[in-house]
Amino acid sequence: MVQNSDIAHRPSLSEKWGWFVALGVALIMGGGIAFGNVLAATVASVYYVGMIMLIGGVLHLAQAFRVKKWESVFYWMLSGSCYTVAGVFAFLNPMLASAVLTMMMAVALIIAGTFRIWTAFNMRPLAGWGWIALGGLVTLVAGLVIAAGWPVNSLWILGLFLAIDLVMQGLALIAFGVLAKG
Repeated sequence: MVQNSDIAHRPSLSEKWGWFVALGVALIMGGGIAFGNVLAATVASVYYVGMIMLIGGVLHLAQAFRVKKWESVFYWMLSGSCYTVAGVFAFLNPMLASAVLTMMMAVALIIAGTFRIWTAFNMRPLAGWGWIALGGLVTLVAGLVIAAGWPVNSLWILGLFLAIDLVMQGLALIAFGVLAKG
């Protein structure tokens, strides 16, 4: 369903189609660089996660001094300390942090894949349930493959996922820009 606000944005988007294409090309180039050195891309990913956790930890610690009740102060300080320590840990030992993040990703994929398969079988009378099951199976197998290769694959798997994501987002933006030109 198209809303009036969607229609109002179309002329401005179609005028800017070239920016979407340019950003898409830049992302694809970044993805190519990441594919060229997945170890460096993994380290960059870990530093990014570490920086976000460090910032989040400092903000949680600052929040601890803004709350009034003692229980809340303790919670915010504990939470902020955990985030801060994890962020510092990512900077001090990015390879070990990448191993931890890789295992967490494998577990998350295994759980998500399992739930998608279970959901698909519960939808079985509906048309298309098999596609949901297939998607869940791919997710489950990806998680199992990552877990089976751990910890060795933790040197490159995060970088590989970053490279794939950059290329896919680049392709999506190029397609959007070309279609928006319309």
